[in-house]
Amino acid sequence: MLNKRIGEILVDMQMVTPEARDQALSVQKERPMRLGQILVAQERISESDLYQALGLQFGLPFEETIDGGTIDPSLVADLTITYAKQHGLLPLARVDGQLRVALSDPLAVAALDDLRAIFRCEIDPVLAPPQAVMDAINTVFDRRAGAEQVMDDIADQHLDSLAHELEETTKDLLEADDEEAPIIRLVNSVMGQAIKEKASDIHIEPFEKHIDIRFRKDGILHKIVEAPKRFHASLSSRIKIMGDLNIAEKRIPQDGRIRIKIAGRDVDIRLSTIPTSHGERLVMRILDKSSVLLDLPELGLLDRDFKRLDTLIRRPHGILLVTGPTGSGKTTTLYAALSRINTPDKNILTIEDPVEYQLEGIGQMQVNPKINFTFASGLRATLRQDPDVVLVGEIRDLETADIAVQASLTGHLVFSTVHTNDSASTITRLADMGVEPFLIGSSVIAILAQRLIRKICRVCRKPYSPNPDDFAIYGPKIQQMLEGVEVLYHANGCDECGQTGYAGRLGIYELLVVDEKIRQLVMKNAPAPTLKKVAIEAGLTTLREDGVRKAILGVSSMEEVMRVTQDDSVVI
Repeated sequence: MLNKRIGEILVDMQMVTPEARDQALSVQKERPMRLGQILVAQERISESDLYQALGLQFGLPFEETIDGGTIDPSLVADLTITYAKQHGLLPLARVDGQLRVALSDPLAVAALDDLRAIFRCEIDPVLAPPQAVMDAINTVFDRRAGAEQVMDDIADQHLDSLAHELEETTKDLLEADDEEAPIIRLVNSVMGQAIKEKASDIHIEPFEKHIDIRFRKDGILHKIVEAPKRFHASLSSRIKIMGDLNIAEKRIPQDGRIRIKIAGRDVDIRLSTIPTSHGERLVMRILDKSSVLLDLPELGLLDRDFKRLDTLIRRPHGILLVTGPTGSGKTTTLYAALSRINTPDKNILTIEDPVEYQLEGIGQMQVNPKINFTFASGLRATLRQDPDVVLVGEIRDLETADIAVQASLTGHLVFSTVHTNDSASTITRLADMGVEPFLIGSSVIAILAQRLIRKICRVCRKPYSPNPDDFAIYGPKIQQMLEGVEVLYHANGCDECGQTGYAGRLGIYELLVVDEKIRQLVMKNAPAPTLKKVAIEAGLTTLREDGVRKAILGVSSMEEVMRVTQDDSVVI
């Protein structure tokens, strides 16, 4: 199609009518614009349609999206970001001795000649929309620069003068100027990179001669950069100012919150500092308020548990508790449950610390201990607001537990979380707080214990035939589950998953429904192992068993399941 004009190609592809093409040609006589740009401006075609047609016109393959996160940053080591943006091109990969390059301008012949000389190999161009190329350029060059590049810049600065430059900024982090103080740019760079890489936490850890900066991604900590120790005081001060903490106080732990914008997204960060022998250690938990809420089946609940939980969250009253360690996805599960039952005929209120996601149509409150607005006082006030469903962020003490119990007994459905290892020990935890066993048995309708396991990368996973005898150490139930299973998968590692073998996470669950038999045991103050044994006999799927089911389905590996559930095995 090299001899065909773009208008003819678009008509041949039935993307525009001949009349629309002729109308655009008339506009072109008055404005010096390319025909395709006019059609896009008139909204007759999308930019993707245009570049698909240009690919046919110039004989170039077309790619609608480019994932900059999978491109090796070393490919752009000899290019500047200015050059890449000016010419709208980005090296993607070396394939069979050729360099695959994304282009947004099919006529950028001179730029391709430059790349041929720089890389000393043939160029294999592909066409992509300008925005896709520009986004990928930003991602790759950000990854190349990362915190290391900023540290190189800082090395040339006199840090003694930085104390006067640590003023707050409210602008979008991606709009920060190069002239801003190096420490500010370092902090912005670290936060921006963490959010782009979907990290859940940032750790800044001082040691005798250096600082480690690590990100927690998919539940695993990864070291990002090592910085000289002399930057620690200014780095710590900058972050503490952002979190509205006392920068002069370095002897006691402090907690704060940072609110920033990055790429137009509102992000809340929970900041915690503690004193160590080598200086203050800072940990930041990232809460992305623009994150898309998932439905219960998307979280990893398999069919049987999903149907039971879906029935439980529609009960008129009672307490539903979700339990697990910090970062196990409890809040996400409760939000998904609330979203599922959120209808105009229900009044749903929440008391949280902090409000992690905005839920349309639900009244959300954030506790503030400084003014004595706690979970207990918030829950007490909420009950005067005629609620049908109440979410209490966490039951931490007897006062909150007592009010939650009374709320459930007076016709309210209460959702909350407790920090325990499994479902059965949650009941004994409430008893340890001081809640009477008969009140626990009368109010609690179910307990959902959960963990997060990493999903195995489907690009590089390696199949193998399992031998149930290899898993004898984990008990006869696991062996029985693996009998007849023909294929399991080992994690491997590729560019797609960052050489980790895993990409993303999903939940594993243990749903204990408080039936009459369990209720009688609770009222007799039975210990947790007894409760769990009876629940298993009645069909409870433990955390480990649910994880094994996911490994059998090919969404994770046995190694990952055993790593996460190592303390959850039960000997019957």
